[in-house]
Amino acid sequence: METEQLKRILEALIMASSTPLSMDRMLAVFPEDQQPEHETLREALTALAQDYAGTSLELKEVSTGYRFQVRKDYAEWVGKLWEEKPARYSRALLETLALVAYKQPITRGEIEKIRGVSVNTQIMKTLLEREWVTIVGHRDVPGKPAIYATTKQFLDYFNLKSLADLPPLAEIRDLDQLNGELAFPAAEDEDDAEANANTEGEASDTVVNLDVEAAESEDADMGQAMTAEH
Repeated sequence: METEQLKRILEALIMASSTPLSMDRMLAVFPEDQQPEHETLREALTALAQDYAGTSLELKEVSTGYRFQVRKDYAEWVGKLWEEKPARYSRALLETLALVAYKQPITRGEIEKIRGVSVNTQIMKTLLEREWVTIVGHRDVPGKPAIYATTKQFLDYFNLKSLADLPPLAEIRDLDQLNGELAFPAAEDEDDAEANANTEGEASDTVVNLDVEAAESEDADMGQAMTAEH
């Protein structure tokens, strides 16, 4: 099969899919005697991505596969197509999510120890409902606390291919900087957070310094952290 034809087929498949498309899923649509090699498929995807260079769309590889998406430069305009406002999350929720991302696997008690305040039950419920975190086991200590880790949906949402794409901890000084690096939804101010039942939680009086806390935690070795699968 010619490269140009393969590119057009892949373009149609990715455009038609409502979720990121993995290479295995792409290969599955071809008859066995016409399936391209993995290397050929990847080369076609690379060429397809180059075709969209300089346009308002980009072919992006995230955790679960490939998808077409609007470039960040045009997000403001596209966002005007929808009347509802994007979800906003409290600082407490974003701090909790950041700690799970960088220190996983981690328990709620360990999160509370680092933040210095209790974690509202609604915060963990929201993260689980959004499928950004999942329970991967239980710590073998009294009470058997749940152990949390991020999911592939978390990576997809924040446009990451793997945990290795997270901004290095050494370059992160506070949550506001992390928001800019990952394009987290805007954190609500204290009044908004209290008014929003879905994101209600304690507002931290201080910003979590992830860099310092990471040095103090035995769970901060990102080289061994694995994203949990559903």
